[in-house]
Amino acid sequence: LFYLGAELAGSKKTKLEKVRAIYDYVLNNMYYDKTIPGWGLGDTQRACLVGQGNCTDFHSLFISLIRSLGIPAKFVMGFLIPEAPEGELNGYHCWAKFYLAGKGWIPVDISEAWKDRVRADYYFGTCCENRVEFSEGRDIILEPPQKNGSLNYFIYPYCEVDGKLYAPVEKHFKFKNL
Repeated sequence: LFYLGAELAGSKKTKLEKVRAIYDYVLNNMYYDKTIPGWGLGDTQRACLVGQGNCTDFHSLFISLIRSLGIPAKFVMGFLIPEAPEGELNGYHCWAKFYLAGKGWIPVDISEAWKDRVRADYYFGTCCENRVEFSEGRDIILEPPQKNGSLNYFIYPYCEVDGKLYAPVEKHFKFKNL
């Protein structure tokens, strides 16, 4: 990844230009597709090899590439809230943030840009207000620490019984525009 990140950054002078080059690379070389097994784990190597996945895969590749250039980045988990007055949420959504001195943490949402290419510039530096951030980071250790090892990312309820993961926890997420 170091070589790919350096190649993509090429002759770009500023960190912002380098990050944009990587954003454009991921946007143009990943395909939003959840049919090939292994999607959604945020496996950068798989994203490079397969070139397909969901938001987790898009942003893991992006984060890995810009970190290879020494630019700080975060993985963000949350939910997109539909424009309906109320309803159920189908599942999580993730995006990334990168850090530039003097500007702070800047959001990007490459998978949403992939779905709506007209808004690709918008999603580089802006995230629409219809989202709720739930957690940041990967390899999450809860408090108190879970016995089952770190969580790849944290978005859904996590439950242990006698120190073992208890998976059959029902989850339903609803929203209502007040």
